[in-house]
Amino acid sequence: MSALSVEVTPEQQRQLERFYFHEARLLDSRQYLQWLTLLNEDVRYIIPSRVNVQVNNRARGHEDMISVEHELEGEDSMGCPHREEGYILLMLRAERAYKINSWSENPPARTRRIVGNIELMEHSGDTLSVLSNFHLYYARPGSDTIVYSGQRRDTLLSQTDGFRIVRREVVLDYAAIELPTLGLFF
Repeated sequence: MSALSVEVTPEQQRQLERFYFHEARLLDSRQYLQWLTLLNEDVRYIIPSRVNVQVNNRARGHEDMISVEHELEGEDSMGCPHREEGYILLMLRAERAYKINSWSENPPARTRRIVGNIELMEHSGDTLSVLSNFHLYYARPGSDTIVYSGQRRDTLLSQTDGFRIVRREVVLDYAAIELPTLGLFF
């Protein structure tokens, strides 16, 4: 993605925001099967792992060394992502939530997603590259409330009936994961 977002009309921005707000509502109300309809069948869903990189502040002219890209270990690197899934695995996870033997989410966690800073970064034909930031509040009965935060880097396909997610990369703000689960849909 380029460093600067592209010009968008107020209507285009509104359409993107409505898509992401609708997605958040579906996930927070545990309508996972309806959420699957927002995905393209060849979707790639990736949560790269992250490392803490030491920065040499004396090295001038190498500003790219402090880029987040140097911290990510996932699909395009030698590292191991936390998650790397396609449509079938996402569908199985979504359907599992409704099974009687889904003990890990019984009672189900309560979530609330706050999605913002939605930027159209590239637009080529029917394909859009979109950045968004999120806070995901996660509460389990009898447990503390946890806040997940990060950035989503999406590739969307614009169709006559709306957008479809073709690729989602979830960049969590954490290098050391001390959170109860990464089994959530971000």
